Amino acid sequence: MSIVVPAYNEGEEIAPFLSRVAATVTLPFELLVVVDTPEDTTIPVVERFSSTDDRIRCVISSYGRGPAHALRYGFDTAAAPTVVVTMADGSDDPRQIDELTVLVERGVVVAAGSRYMAGGQQIGGPRLKRTLSRLAGNSLHLFAGIGTRDATNSFKAYNADFVRTVQIQSRDGFEIGLELTAKARRARLPVAELPTIWLDRTAGASNFQLRKWIPKYLRWYFFAFGRPLAVADVADAARGTKGNR
Repeated sequence: MSIVVPAYNEGEEIAPFLSRVAATVTLPFELLVVVDTPEDTTIPVVERFSSTDDRIRCVISSYGRGPAHALRYGFDTAAAPTVVVTMADGSDDPRQIDELTVLVERGVVVAAGSRYMAGGQQIGGPRLKRTLSRLAGNSLHLFAGIGTRDATNSFKAYNADFVRTVQIQSRDGFEIGLELTAKARRARLPVAELPTIWLDRTAGASNFQLRKWIPKYLRWYFFAFGRPLAVADVADAARGTKGNR
C-alpha cells in the first residue's frame, strides 16, 4: 500500500510515528510524508529515516498549502493500488494499516477506522469536535446507510482506482475522508469499518480548524443522501453538472 501522511512543521514530533509504522506494518508499503514547502521542519527528520529505510520519503506538494492539497498530491503521487491516509501526530494505530489494506484488497472501496463502533474509542480532543463527529457518523450510518459509523475519520484505506474515478474535490481541510465515503455511498460501492482507538496528540498543536471547515463537511454530509449514481457520474454530480438528488 501507499501510506499518505500530510504534515506541517512536525519536526522531531513525527519521529515516533515513523518508527511505529516501520516496526508494525508487515505488508509491502511506501510511506509518503507530504509537506507544503521546502522549509518545512518535517523534512530533515523524514530524510534521516529514509537514509536507512527507502520505504519512507518526504514529498513537497505543488498543489498549494493545506491538508486537502497535501492529501490530493499524495494520492496522485502514490504508486500502490491501495492508499491509506493516516496522521503524523500518532493519533491513529498503525497496527491497523495492514487490516484496512486487506479489506480494500478484498473488494471494498473505502475501509474506515471507526471510533464509534463497538470496540472503538476516542480519547481526548475538543468536546465539541468529538460530539459533532459522532453525531455525523452515527446519523449517516443510520439514515444514509453509508457503511461506517465514523465517516469523518481521516484514518481510512482506499481503492486508488475508485479515487481517481470519483476525484477529490475538497480544497480546504480534512473533509476528504467524508467526501470519498459519501461518494462511495452515492455509487453504491462497498464501505467497511474496523474498530480503532484514537488518541489525541500529546505533543505539538493540531491544525484542525473546526469553525472554518464545518461548512465543507456539511456539503459532503448532505451529498451522501442523494440518489444512486453510476460511479463515472459521481464527480459531475458533486460539481452540480448532473442532478445530485
